[in-house]
Amino acid sequence: MYALDDLDRQIIELWRAEPRIGVLETSRRLEVARGTIQARIDKMLDAGVIAGFGPELDLTRLGFSVLGFTTIEVAQGRTDEVIAHLATIPSVLEAHSIAGHGDLLVRITATTNEELMAVLQQILQSPAVDRASTAIALANHIAFRTSPLLEQLTAGG
Repeated sequence: MYALDDLDRQIIELWRAEPRIGVLETSRRLEVARGTIQARIDKMLDAGVIAGFGPELDLTRLGFSVLGFTTIEVAQGRTDEVIAHLATIPSVLEAHSIAGHGDLLVRITATTNEELMAVLQQILQSPAVDRASTAIALANHIAFRTSPLLEQLTAGG
């Protein structure tokens, strides 16, 4: 486990707020040597704490206004087969193994309810899927976030 400190948190939060800022400007803003900032970033990259630098996309702005969460029950021992099938469907955003009701929780998107239905039909085409149940998201009240966790970690939680 990586031991995140306050400087690491500050770097991450600054880069999240301004992803194109760069190492030199980060060092100026945080009043820390450029080499220190670069070393911290390299260390977090090597540890896998920073997983990427890609742009965050607002899928609704691209027309994908329907978001669903599907719970899938998988035929015994065929999870890998279902995951491989899900990976071929572009509208599948994420898939997680879960405990409790169902075996997989899948986040899917579509442009319309009709398209969402077509995505669900694609999912059900796998003979390894026994059952699927879907909830449609009506509103996003708390977007994906990590800042509160980072603050908790660096405050000694």
